[in-house]
Order: sequence, then C-alpha cells, then structure tokens
Amino acid sequence: SLVLGRLDLRDLARPHLQELVRSTGMTATLSAPGEHDAVTVDFVQSDATVQSVARVGRPSIGHATAAGKVLLAFADANPPAGALKAYTRRTITDRGRLEAELARVARQGYAEAAGERELDLNAIAAPVYDADGELAGIVGLQGPASRFGRDAMRAAVEPLLAATAAVSAGLGWKAPR
Repeated sequence: SLVLGRLDLRDLARPHLQELVRSTGMTATLSAPGEHDAVTVDFVQSDATVQSVARVGRPSIGHATAAGKVLLAFADANPPAGALKAYTRRTITDRGRLEAELARVARQGYAEAAGERELDLNAIAAPVYDADGELAGIVGLQGPASRFGRDAMRAAVEPLLAATAAVSAGLGWKAPR
C-alpha cells in the first residue's frame, strides 16, 4: 500500500511539477520521506541548456539538501548518528547549526540549500501533507547556481508553496486557519 500511495501522490503532483518547471525554468522534484533522507520518486526536467539532473531513487541527504532538510524539519526523522559528512565547504556538519537551520525551516515553511551537496547546485523544497497533517512528500526545485541564485530562489518560493498547498489539498489536507 505504501508503493500504491506513492504512485497516487506522483499522479497528483505531476501536473504541479510541470507547472513549476514552466513558471521557474528549474527542474522540479517529488521526494518521499525516508528514515534519514528523502528519496526522489518523480521529477520533471527543465529544458534549459544547462540544467540539474534528477534521478528517481536518489537520496536527498538530510543535512545537505533542501528536500532532506524538509524531511528533518517536518517529519519524525533524525540525521544519522555520528559525524555529519561534508559534501562541500557549505555543508552543515555541526549539529547545533543544523538544529538552528531546521528550526528556521519549520518557521518559514520551506528549506533552501545553496551549494551544500554539490557546489553549483541550489535548491528549495517544501512539504506536502496528507489528510492527517503528516508529511506525505516533498516538492523541490533545483538548478545550477548560475541560474538559480538567491534572487531566483526567493522568487520561486511563492509558486513552490502554492504547488505544495494544492498537492496537499488533493490528499485531503486542510490548512490550519
């Protein structure tokens, strides 16, 4: 049933991923929550000449990606025990700093990662909730830093949050008033 649930989520999310790509020019991803990391279950590739490449089944590292930070901030998930691996010089490896980042993510409702897993890859991501208000998925946007810098990331937040709200509503979630 877990696999079938993910397929339903994919079908529900796909038109929203397509619209995000059309409106932002970035690659849109859908990830499923895992124990420590989120896992890409679907994506719509940007048609730009220079683009980020998404792969189904690729984990989004909890402490080093926007989707992973959403998982850690909005689900009952924790980073793995032990030292946090540095993927780039920007990766958050200090647990205290990661806790502060996750608190910020929870407050603002979305996560950012700028060059944290790969130096030239920037991303934002936001949660999708099911009817019970539990994390059902994560929608993200990613692109090369040369096209998806801070201003472009900020401009993409509103369409991203609109997409996650629509997908969540399709799963029966009702936003708190």
